[in-house]
Order: sequence, then structure tokens, then C-alpha cells
Amino acid sequence: MVPEDGRGRHETPNERADRRWTELLQEVRVVQTGAQILFGFLLSVVFMPRFAILSAFERGLYVVTVVLGALATGALIAPVAYHRLLAGRRLKPELVDATSRVVALGVVLLALTVGSALLLLLHVAIGGPGAGLIVGGVMAWFTVWWLLLPWLLMRRSGVLRDRPGGAEARRRAAAAGRRSTAAGRPGKAARRRATAGRVSGRRRRSDARHDNE
Repeated sequence: MVPEDGRGRHETPNERADRRWTELLQEVRVVQTGAQILFGFLLSVVFMPRFAILSAFERGLYVVTVVLGALATGALIAPVAYHRLLAGRRLKPELVDATSRVVALGVVLLALTVGSALLLLLHVAIGGPGAGLIVGGVMAWFTVWWLLLPWLLMRRSGVLRDRPGGAEARRRAAAAGRRSTAAGRPGKAARRRATAGRVSGRRRRSDARHDNE
């Protein structure tokens, strides 16, 4: 019988790791496309004629943006390197967990790259505090759709309570521990019966010795 992983799926740990890996690769393909296009555009900016008239602040902002883009691209390509190094070593669950973390880091770096690139473009186009306000609004928009909404969905569905380390999971573990302790510890009636049995046994053995004498 195939065990159930607790989420309504009857699959072995290896099958679950394979499924999670396939889903993760599909997500990476989507985000890699945007990251690579943005990074390629940033690399070409330095060769444009108008780059020479950028201010010192704008050039510094450009350098920060390019570095963030490089870090995001490296994090999003990391699953390929992980898989090449760990393939065939029976570490698929560990590979999936590590890859999930580095892809999440890559998504955060990509969001920062988009914000930095947008700030650079708007600073050149309109300048002033308006550029910062627009970028702040865009980053807030990203935060709502990328972080806040998934968190609300998890909270509404009970995932945050039921996951390992959650409050509900801790309560269930404590209740299970109390039941296990109670089941393994005999009650008062059982202890009295056991004591009475031992006393009765000693009396029978004593009577038997007296009869033999």
C-alpha cells in the first residue's frame, strides 16, 4: 500500500520529490525568461550613446542594478548546477528543498532588480521625488501579489497552522504525547489488581509450603 503524505496524495517520498521537482522546474522556466531578458538589456545599456551623460548617482544606480541582475540570474540558474552535481546520488528530496530556497532567493533578487532598473529609468526620464514614489508603489504592488496574497491563502486554508512547527501542529503533537503517556501508564485499578494478584500468589505459595511441612 502506498502511504499518504498527509495532503490527500497517495505517493511515496520519492514520487513526491519527483513531482515537486517537476513543478519547480516549470516555475523556474517562467521566471528565468524575464530575468534573462532584463539582464541582457542592462548589459547593453552601457554601450548606448546616452550612457556617457549619466550623472554619478545614475551610474552608481546602474552598477547596483547590473549586480542585482547578475545575482538573480545566478540564483535562478543554480538548479541546473545542483542537479548536475547531485544527480544519481539519491538526494532528490534534499535537492528539491535546497533548490526551492535558492529559487525563492532568486525571485527576491529579481524583484529588487526590477525596482532598481525602474528607478534608474524614471530618474533619467522625470527625475525628482516622483521617480521614488512610483518605484515605491510598484514594489508595494509586487509585495501584495508575490507575498501577501499567498500568505493570506495559506492562512485561510490552515496550512500555516498545520505545517511542522505551527501552533496547531504543536498542539496536536502535545495531545498525542499525552495520550501515548496515558496509554503506557497503568491506571489505579490496574495497579490495584496487579498488587492483589502478587499478594494472592505469595499467600498460595506460603500455604503450599505449610501443607508440605
